[in-house]
Amino acid sequence: MRILIDATPLLLRSAGVKNYTYYWIQGLRQEADQDQILTFPGMADLPALHHERSVLGAARTTAHLGRVFLANLGALPLLLPRADVFHVSNQVRNPPRNRRLTATLYDFTVRLMPELHTEANRKADESLARNVLQRAAGLIAISEHTRQDAVRLLGLDPARIEVIYPGVPEVYFNTKPTAAAKPYVLFVGTIEPRKNVDVLLDAWRQFRLRNEFDLVIVGPAGWASEKTLARLQSKPEAVRYLGYLREAELPGLTAGATAFVYPSLYEGFGIPVAQAMAAGVPVITSNASCLPEVAGDGALLVDPHSPEEICAALEKLLSSAELRRTLGAAGRAKAQNYRWELAARKSLEFFHRLR
Repeated sequence: MRILIDATPLLLRSAGVKNYTYYWIQGLRQEADQDQILTFPGMADLPALHHERSVLGAARTTAHLGRVFLANLGALPLLLPRADVFHVSNQVRNPPRNRRLTATLYDFTVRLMPELHTEANRKADESLARNVLQRAAGLIAISEHTRQDAVRLLGLDPARIEVIYPGVPEVYFNTKPTAAAKPYVLFVGTIEPRKNVDVLLDAWRQFRLRNEFDLVIVGPAGWASEKTLARLQSKPEAVRYLGYLREAELPGLTAGATAFVYPSLYEGFGIPVAQAMAAGVPVITSNASCLPEVAGDGALLVDPHSPEEICAALEKLLSSAELRRTLGAAGRAKAQNYRWELAARKSLEFFHRLR
């Protein structure tokens, strides 16, 4: 079977979707037996992952994105290699009519939190739903919560949607902690309104053990992040903002954390939470969207709108080594469900069923 994966997200500045696309393609190729895993644009081998720039050179990136842009306008048809199925990304919104389509459902923040998105994003989401999701032969949802949102918000047939959890890079399961002069609590995520960093900073300001722990925040600047970045760059007490870090630096930094905190307002899956759990790090995360589903017994759940509740969870977790051991062990066990070889195997079965 020839499976064509739209790899356009790998050419953009992105975090979650880019991360998913990169490791998913790798996993599919490793697990495929007689199947061929092709990419659009063509990449026989995936270059190194970098979230801040394209994995390809400037010329190929510009040419490909230009073709996709013109195709989305209906001005130019997409020229694709022969394949049994074309798995479309959220960048291709006018795919050929003569192809069997599939796609991945990530999250529905555009519909649930439209105030956090531009008008262009909202129009693009409508186009994707109309031209891809409604006509796809099958869809992959990255969590049960995302599947339920798709049925509720788009009226999609639940029988067409299969839940396949993303994976965590293998290095997180066995990495050595990065040495640190002072114990720290870690947050990893793009600095944007949905990630709720301002409320985390409010909670940290109330935290009574700041003399014993640092709050380390990692992530590039996203949209509407000026106010939050100004707070971070003002160097609040016991807060260290490291900005964007290369992918290779994250596993050791994650494993070295005393705790991982992630009070996001909404997630389709929450890869940073799964990565922390794989490293055996106890987690504090939101009681909203898919995060309780993903974290299971490996986290303390909090109201992401309440700095007081986040602060109380920090004090509870950081004052109890036994609780940290219990949550860390439970999280590591839960994370066994989030391996890329498992995701790839289930995805190949999904494609074969559609054929």
